[in-house]
Formats: sequence, C-alpha cells, structure tokens
Amino acid sequence: MAPIDSDDNTTAGEGEGLRAGRRRAARYVVPVAVMGVAAATIGLVPALADSGDPDLPKVTAEQLIEKIAKSDVEQLSGTVKISTDLGLPDLGGLESGLMSGMSGGPGSGGDEDGSAADPSAKLTELVSGTHTLRVAADGPDRQKLSLLENAAEYSLIHNGKDVWGYDSESNEVYHSTTSGSAEQPEKEVPATPKDFADQALKAVDDTTSVTVDGTAQVAGRDAYRLVIKPKQEGSTVGAISVAVDAETGMPLKFTLTPSSGGAAVVDAGFTKVSFAKPDASTFDFTPPKGAKVTEGDEVAKAPEHGREAEGDLAEEMEGLKGTDGLKGTDGLKVIGEGWNSIATFDTGGQGLPTASAGGDLGGFLGSFGDQVKGDFGSGTVFKTRLVNALITDDGKVYAGAVTKDALVKAADAAQ
Repeated sequence: MAPIDSDDNTTAGEGEGLRAGRRRAARYVVPVAVMGVAAATIGLVPALADSGDPDLPKVTAEQLIEKIAKSDVEQLSGTVKISTDLGLPDLGGLESGLMSGMSGGPGSGGDEDGSAADPSAKLTELVSGTHTLRVAADGPDRQKLSLLENAAEYSLIHNGKDVWGYDSESNEVYHSTTSGSAEQPEKEVPATPKDFADQALKAVDDTTSVTVDGTAQVAGRDAYRLVIKPKQEGSTVGAISVAVDAETGMPLKFTLTPSSGGAAVVDAGFTKVSFAKPDASTFDFTPPKGAKVTEGDEVAKAPEHGREAEGDLAEEMEGLKGTDGLKGTDGLKVIGEGWNSIATFDTGGQGLPTASAGGDLGGFLGSFGDQVKGDFGSGTVFKTRLVNALITDDGKVYAGAVTKDALVKAADAAQ
C-alpha cells in the first residue's frame, strides 16, 4: 500500500481450453457476486436505519486504516442485511442459475455429484436482491452464517476442522474439512470482518483517493466513514464507503456505488450487533435424519466440477481493479493500470453464443448485450452496473470495471 498522508485528503496511489476460459470470464465478469458473498460470510453487512452523526475525535485516513488493521474483534453475533443491484434483467431467477453454472458449482445441471447445500452455489443467491442473514463468530475456528428465506433457511457453519452447509428446503447437507491450519478456514468461511477489510484495502494505491468523510451511527454503534475512490476517470466504480466502529475498529457497513449514480451496487451492514461471546452450541451441527450428505472431497473429484473457478477472496476483490492477483491466471493478461485495468484472454475462437445456438446462456447474455464494432471487428458488450465485458465474435474477452468505450478502445489497441 502506498504511504498515506495525514491531511485527510489522501491520494494513495491465456488458457486450458474453451470451458476453462469461460469459467475465468464468469469469475471476472461478476466479482460483485463474490464480493456480496464475502461480505455476508464475515458479517460485513447494511443497517437500514443509520441515525445521527456522532461527535467523535478527529482522525486522519491513515489513522483510521491503522485502526482497522489493528482491530482484534473475534467474537460477535448479529443480524445483517445485504442488498445487491447489478442492474441485471429480471429473468425469473435464470440469471442466478446461469451464474452458478458458469462458476462450475453444483446445481448447474452438469454435475450430478453436486449438492444444493454447497456454499459455492447456494451463496450466489446474494448476487441480486435483498437478503437477511444471521451471523456469529468465536475466533478463527468457529463461524456461522444463516441465510433466511421465505419458509426455509440455509446455514453455513465452520466449527474446528469441519465445515457444514445445510439447506432446509432440500434437506441436503454439504460437509468438508479443513487442514486445521490458521489460514485454511479463512478461504471457506472468513473469520472476521477484518478479513474483508484487509482485502478491500489492498485496492489502495497511487490511483486511489482515501479520505475520512465524517461520522455515522450503524446498528447503534458510533462509526467513522472511510471513503475510497478511483482517482482515474473511466472506471465504473464511483466510491467505496466503509463505516468503521469507533471503539473496536471493525467495519460495520460497506457500500459500493457506481460512477453512473443511482442506488448502490452493494449495500451491506449490520442491523444488530453484539461483541459478546456466542454460546458454544451456536456452532454445533448434526445432519438431520434422512438428510442427503455430500462430502466435499467427493465433489472435488467429480469431472468438470470446475472448482478452480472459485478462486480465493483476495483474487476476486482485486479483480475489480485488475491487480496482480489476476496476473498469475493461465492465459489471462491485464492491460492498463489501477481502477482502469482490463483483463483479457482468448477463448480459442468461439465468441458469444447466439440465442438459437446457445440456449439459455445465449438468450440471457443477448437480452442485455450491446452490439459494438471497431478496428477489432465486432462483438457484444455484456453489461452490469459495475463490471462490463466485451466478447468479440472471434472469441476474445475484455473485462473490467470500466465503461463500454474503454473496452472497445482496448480491443482496438490490441489489434
């Protein structure tokens, strides 16, 4: 991270084949879905009723970032809400199924060994709409997240070496184990909100402005507002705002707004929170009688499961601005810098499927894609309110949190 001044106006400074290529494209095209999952999993999620601007001692951006870094909160429980608005068309839930399929997760129709309780598929529901969750954590070895639905509940529990996912609607259970190392649980069930904040702050460099923008109350807690903005023009990211608990330094609320204005793309935060130690029984789980139990190692061995598409949290977060986390991916190049970075790779000659040839996927993409032309030829721009992707007719992909014009210029420059 670039050094941050103390004046509170800081400027901080290709593939494995067609299928693998598409998985990578899906991962980059919708990192906000993963962002939402990460936010929910660690309890970084929005108080619907902020109230007042508490009178707190002045702090600089540097001091507030240091406060987040030093936060040692490991025990908490609370109720959270997360609202995600990518601006996708209403296709009766088809978009969620497609995203689950593109990520290689269970439930995509091609993996008979999948489980409806696998978190890599279930939590993609957070890609759209507003959801209520209950969260609890007791150190790095015990966390629980429950996604509350109309007449059902999905729970994800990490207790020691065991990770359980339970879907009450299908009565299915997913079970996997960790190595027991300190870092392993974080990849499947992040332990604390600090895990998320650490990753978000990796986006801070000399293409970024970081400031403290007053105070707020979130879930009854006094907080400072930390605002992170791209310094460059052309990014679809408007600003990222994090409400930081004044006492503990723990992030209480996360809001990402697009440069185009309007409602937040992701608005996530606590509505209730307690830092008391949760009862140990909170993290106990025994598969219900008659439940179908799928072991994680069985799923991993299934052909075409594609778990490599999941990636780790840091890579997904950094994907928003094309940082080094993406550069190690086979066949993938990053052009540009900072928030205007664009990831590009070649699928091997096959472009966007048409509605007639591509079925649901072709119809879904075509329903809100823009046809574009340039020196590169022609193609379709796949759009959300945050991340856009140009898929050329000859199978090249350009994706990033940048405007449509920026993608066309990048494709032209690559000729």
